[in-house]
Amino acid sequence: MQQSLFADSVSRPLADRMRPTKIEDIAGQSELLGDGAPLRRMIDSGKLSSFILWGPPGCGKTTLARILASKTNMRFVALSAVFSGVADLRKAFEEAEKYRNYGEGTLLFIDEIHRFNRAQQDGFLPYVENGTVVLVGATTENPSFELNSALLSRCKVFTLKPLDADALNTLTARAETLQHRPLPVTAEARQMLIELADGDGRYFINLLETVYDLTAMNEILDTDTLLKVVQKRAPMYDKDREGHYNLISALHKSLRGSDTDAALYWAARMIDGGEDPKYLLRRLTRFASEDVGLADPMALQLALAAWDSYDRLGSPEGELAIAELIIYLGTAPKSNATETAWYAAKKCAREFSSLTPPAHILNAPTAMMKEMGYGKGYVYDHDTPEGFSGQDYFPESMGRKSFYHPVERGFEREIRRRLEYWNKLRIQKNAQE
Repeated sequence: MQQSLFADSVSRPLADRMRPTKIEDIAGQSELLGDGAPLRRMIDSGKLSSFILWGPPGCGKTTLARILASKTNMRFVALSAVFSGVADLRKAFEEAEKYRNYGEGTLLFIDEIHRFNRAQQDGFLPYVENGTVVLVGATTENPSFELNSALLSRCKVFTLKPLDADALNTLTARAETLQHRPLPVTAEARQMLIELADGDGRYFINLLETVYDLTAMNEILDTDTLLKVVQKRAPMYDKDREGHYNLISALHKSLRGSDTDAALYWAARMIDGGEDPKYLLRRLTRFASEDVGLADPMALQLALAAWDSYDRLGSPEGELAIAELIIYLGTAPKSNATETAWYAAKKCAREFSSLTPPAHILNAPTAMMKEMGYGKGYVYDHDTPEGFSGQDYFPESMGRKSFYHPVERGFEREIRRRLEYWNKLRIQKNAQE
């Protein structure tokens, strides 16, 4: 006789057996679920309002939503924005209205809610506002980028974090209890499993199950054997979403802070995750102008040379040119004086947008223009002993402005000396007139 699939003796996946059934069983997230924490207060009060759970894969968003529905005696309806459409939403709202008439509330859980388009998100608004459903949305993407402001204004946002080593060790202990034996790995291999999980609890449990299933009794895996048993996970990196912007920001700020090693790490993360190296080169070229500037004029030249090298070599050989550029930029003196000067000049140009140049620097190709004073009083700088006339080239009614203020670092230290020298001459020559 064939055994029923529902019999207790049929083994269920480890992840299913380890799924928490109460708040206290959720590993990690103490900032949200610990005593006195904001989400815990809402749960303990028994009065749920709509909210968004934002966090990386495997941090417990779906599990938490299920426990909330059970704890508050609400009807639980789960939909995935990947597989559901307008018809599914309409059916869920209609059923929620019926149950509401009988005094039963509905917790509507929407996984990957950011995948619904703007019009579909707008469809939630009336049902959230009138209390037909308590909406719990789960997303791996930044809600401020991916969700309508109207929907966000009606929902709290709770941020869940990747599971840390303590939380993953807690999961290991639970797995050992269920499997009735210790995890068959060395201490170093156990640490490697935690690193491989990268904060994803679901993936970590699958790793544990793989180790248990593929390890013979009395066998202990070291790190080398472990890597043969488990498969390395693909890097968590989405080139067109928040992870992309977080990592390029980390790279840029590491370079600005002259932390070359950190910059190399973030760049390697991006390329390992599939980022287009030419995007990195564009951003690094921007950094050469924006954050190094004239403190090291060679930075921009090396950025263009690295770009050209990558175009000629491609990956992986051309990636060394990127690494060389990162090291150069990270160790170069920094100055944003050029950027500051340019934006100050643009602001001034908008403010004084219709003034003509002073007459003495205007060319006078015709007799009439000479009679009008064009070019009168102009001093040819090369005819002066210093090669500097000290004349003013701003519009007369505008007066002199100062935009560029070089720093006392790198080559700009020399530029600063030149400007101070010329300014001193300008004052002297104007005093003599």
